[in-house]
Amino acid sequence: MSEDKQLIEREPETKETGHKTITKDVDIYRDTFIRYMGYSNEIGESFRPLVPKSLVAASYGMAIGYVCTDTFDKTLRLQMEGASPREVAIKGGDVFAWQMLASVAIPGLVINRITWATKRLLSRAPVPILKTVPTLVGLASIPLIIHPIDSMVDRLMDATYRKMVR
Repeated sequence: MSEDKQLIEREPETKETGHKTITKDVDIYRDTFIRYMGYSNEIGESFRPLVPKSLVAASYGMAIGYVCTDTFDKTLRLQMEGASPREVAIKGGDVFAWQMLASVAIPGLVINRITWATKRLLSRAPVPILKTVPTLVGLASIPLIIHPIDSMVDRLMDATYRKMVR
């Protein structure tokens, strides 16, 4: 489990039950709809057959802005809690690497290849189909790839970066 998804025990809500409730901290950058901002480049990749390359590049700029915002937010919070500069740097490296892999690099490549393969499969189709279907397939793929890629990047980070900085 990644460092950002830690379980927290809370005091019992009623003294009669004596039970503690366990809740998960919500990371707004990974566990809410804001996560989709990191996928703006996948939308750009999906629309690559229909839009100028400059718009695809701009979508990558938006996704990288999301990555930097998450990194800044998490490191600033840690710094305000009194963490050492080393801890802040390690956290910043972790968040930046995780987000760049899980939000930009891997999904961008996957969607690019999905739209490319779809276009190749439809190479003899009429032009309107050749232009729109790869985009639709790319867009439809986004929700299907998010969680598997996130899980894969968690495992990769656990096996590499997080081991190295302990």
